[in-house]
Amino acid sequence: MSNGKILLVGGAGYIGTHVAIEFEKRGFDVGVFDNFSTGLRSNIRPKTTLIEGDMRNEADVDKALAMGWDGVVHLAAWKAAGESMIYPDKYWKNNIAGSLTLMDGCVSHNIKAFLLSSSAGVYGEPQKLPLTEDHPLNPVNYYGYTKVAIEENLKWYHLLKGLPYASLRYFNAAGYDPNGEMTGLEQDPQNLIPIVMEVATGKRKELQVFGGDYPTQDGTCIRDYIHVSDLARAHVLAVEHTLQNAGSLIVNLGSEVGDSVLDVVDSARKWSGKEIPAKIVDRRPGDPAELYASSAYAKKVLGWEAEVSDMDTIIKSTWDVYKQTI
Repeated sequence: MSNGKILLVGGAGYIGTHVAIEFEKRGFDVGVFDNFSTGLRSNIRPKTTLIEGDMRNEADVDKALAMGWDGVVHLAAWKAAGESMIYPDKYWKNNIAGSLTLMDGCVSHNIKAFLLSSSAGVYGEPQKLPLTEDHPLNPVNYYGYTKVAIEENLKWYHLLKGLPYASLRYFNAAGYDPNGEMTGLEQDPQNLIPIVMEVATGKRKELQVFGGDYPTQDGTCIRDYIHVSDLARAHVLAVEHTLQNAGSLIVNLGSEVGDSVLDVVDSARKWSGKEIPAKIVDRRPGDPAELYASSAYAKKVLGWEAEVSDMDTIIKSTWDVYKQTI
């Protein structure tokens, strides 16, 4: 017997596929609504219902939602912070306008739980660490701003139209399903760990480390890396919570541990056995020295905490997938 029907918008991507795995484990019927701009058809699981379309298109959204779903998980945002500073029009049309079209559809079809894949990018430069949900929102790039804009609209849609929602502020999603159920690689990755893997497999010549003079133990930036399987588990708990409570929820999802760029490189060298050349270059503007979460609120409300987000598990599970490409 099904625990419910969940539609994953943007569910053919890296995070979406792991979320699909977790919902299936918990007995949900899963649908994926995707335009395949970055998602992969090979990521669609055998039991998944596929609806091809674009959340910016009202007719596509209506067709997908008319199939009857209890909850919708929105994973369909563009997410490259640097690109967002060059092409803000691309980002508002998809991330803001597309989200509003999707939210309108969810109201029309009486969706009982709307889950937003949000980001720690909403906080900007940290005023205090660890970052908690009440930290001021001051994004340093347009991508982060789009997430703030969607969250603000969700608050209004909850107030004015009764749309129950949860916003999950991810820190740095990483790793692959430990059971090997997900092997699709991210397309044109912008994040550190996939780039390190591309150096290890010979696709790139060397890793550029942006800044070696930060006030950290080895001079490189420290970030909070959360295993994508831990992240996916939180989506199920948040949907269940929202279906039961019909309210609103904003939570951080992080490991609560900081790892430096060189910590990541050292672990990758250990698990891959590869040299992984790394070169220190100039800092990037807007990169804080340290960024890590408090997930105390997620533990209190959802009973969730990271279980497999240690760096060795993250790197080993990632290398197990990337080494197949050599």
